[in-house]
Amino acid sequence: MRGARLAREFASHSVTTVQRRGWAGIKNGDLLSLAWNEFDVLITIDRKLSAEQDLTKFSIAVVLLRAATNRLEHLRPLAGKILQRLATAPAGAVTVIST
Repeated sequence: MRGARLAREFASHSVTTVQRRGWAGIKNGDLLSLAWNEFDVLITIDRKLSAEQDLTKFSIAVVLLRAATNRLEHLRPLAGKILQRLATAPAGAVTVIST
């Protein structure tokens, strides 16, 4: 539910979560393929994603959030930075946003 609550910070964008899409439990490669077909950006807290996947195969920007913890209270302050970087986040690469 953390993702759904964080998604509220982006009311000006079309946002959904892995859980809402029914994609929970899908492996990263398959998840990237699904997201690539429907979205411009994938926002994640999974620090292993870029090491495990060749992101250049996917025409989707990946935004990696790094905060003190993955709790909403630590992720929410990143919302402004995320909004600023969405338009310039390059497809096929990771953009790291941290506190």
